[in-house]
Amino acid sequence: MTIGLIAHAGKEGARELVEKITSELDRRKAPFLMERQTATLVGKISPLDESGVAEQCDLMIVMGGDGSILRALHRSGGTIRPILGINIGSLGFLTCLGSEEYQRAVDSALSGNYLLSQRSLLDVAISGPEGVVPLERALNEVTISRGERSQLVKLLASVEGDPLTEYHADGLIVATPTGSTAYSLAAGGPILMPDSGALVITPVCPHVLSNRSLVISDKREVVIGSVGAQEVFVSVDGRPPHALSPSQHVRMKLSPMSLPLVMMPDTSFPDILRQKLKWSGSNV
Repeated sequence: MTIGLIAHAGKEGARELVEKITSELDRRKAPFLMERQTATLVGKISPLDESGVAEQCDLMIVMGGDGSILRALHRSGGTIRPILGINIGSLGFLTCLGSEEYQRAVDSALSGNYLLSQRSLLDVAISGPEGVVPLERALNEVTISRGERSQLVKLLASVEGDPLTEYHADGLIVATPTGSTAYSLAAGGPILMPDSGALVITPVCPHVLSNRSLVISDKREVVIGSVGAQEVFVSVDGRPPHALSPSQHVRMKLSPMSLPLVMMPDTSFPDILRQKLKWSGSNV
């Protein structure tokens, strides 16, 4: 078992955490690799970027927050490895342990004492008269928005070839169950269980009050285009946007690949919700 280490170098406490984990792995004589910026945190040199680490390891320990996991996934190219996330921060729906639990993280990674939550991904492409341009796979969401302009945009959405409605809004979010606790939740969308087999379409500040979030099967392809001559922008998991011309559409469908996200055996998704959202009540 070779462990790949990737840390958010800008996070306070990242250097100390990398030092502790590498010392623990050395003590156990366990082989590991480090991404180049992670290595510099502890005075080491590595030639590997995220894709190089992913290609050569069996499991990646990602230290940071949910954004760090998203970056590690997107920068790993076509190689998807199980990811064990260690949180350095305050929220972190995708991380399974806090930085103070680094020894447990190493124990679990080396012993295999963990569960894998298979998180669905979306294959995303822009199609138009010029052809089809594949974009990044989405773990969280695809956002179609107005960019820096102040006016609302008109977006026409269809599901599996059937027209759904025309949205007049700041934008539109198509989220996976994983992404339902991210931007979609902030825009008023529902929380989906990771294994729900669904997608959620959430308008951002819709002009029509009856435009609410819609939950659909993840077996259906979602196609969205702009209405009229306006240009809109497509962003995958918050990455730099792609311009979408009036003659183009963004197409989203379930990917045959998924992300194996490491979860602790004694922690369920409802446990994570209660902890992260600070839910309380007489029975919890």
